[in-house]
Amino acid sequence: MRLAGVAVAAACLVLAGCATHPADESGLKPATSTTGDESPAQLRARVHTELAASYFDIGNVGVALEEVKEALRADPNYGPAHNVAGVIYAQLKEDRLAEESFQRALRINAADSDALNNYGMFLCQRKQEREGIRYFVQAVRNPLYASPERSYVNAGVCARRIGDTAGAAEFFLLALKVRPNQPQALYQMADVSYARGDFGEAKRYLNRLTQVATANAETLWLGVRVERRLGDRNSEASYALQLRNRFPDSQEARALLAGQYE
Repeated sequence: MRLAGVAVAAACLVLAGCATHPADESGLKPATSTTGDESPAQLRARVHTELAASYFDIGNVGVALEEVKEALRADPNYGPAHNVAGVIYAQLKEDRLAEESFQRALRINAADSDALNNYGMFLCQRKQEREGIRYFVQAVRNPLYASPERSYVNAGVCARRIGDTAGAAEFFLLALKVRPNQPQALYQMADVSYARGDFGEAKRYLNRLTQVATANAETLWLGVRVERRLGDRNSEASYALQLRNRFPDSQEARALLAGQYE
């Protein structure tokens, strides 16, 4: 899980146990814009929250936690700090503290799409998928939300976890309506199409994906299986060669060598 700005980027990768996709391209965003009328306490809280996000993003969770605590000492009512605290506590498996932090962030600002998204991710990771989807849907209702496609993708991955393939596809298509080249949504639609037996459509989504994102082991493995189903041996061999050469130690490469295509 990575932090973007003072919020977690809504990448499906964090939803363990789901079909995954190319790595999230978001990373750390510029500082949140302000109106210039922050109090000194709010300014300190914002700066420490952004530092917490930066440290978390590079894997220094301990320092991130200290920074977010410093932010809350400066201003206990700074909602984004509670949001980031929730993500950090979730990473540390401190679920009670994580839940308290997310709920506090949403009491401060019920329309905070980043907090809604991150709480939805937290719930989905803990097998509360339907509740998690409800928060993703709330997040995208905010017309000021800068990245609704992320919550749509997360909702789709969450829906797939409970076997709602049709609902998941609807969410992924909504993500692509917002951002036609969204890599996670393209991968997920390729994977959903493959699962449905629509191999031609799966190939079309994969072709779109390869134009906007660098292939990883999962993408190449899906390509192998799609082309195998379509009977295109040259394309299948090309995907297989790339998988063996670029990701020789991956579980996908091992499955290829074992001939375990499904």
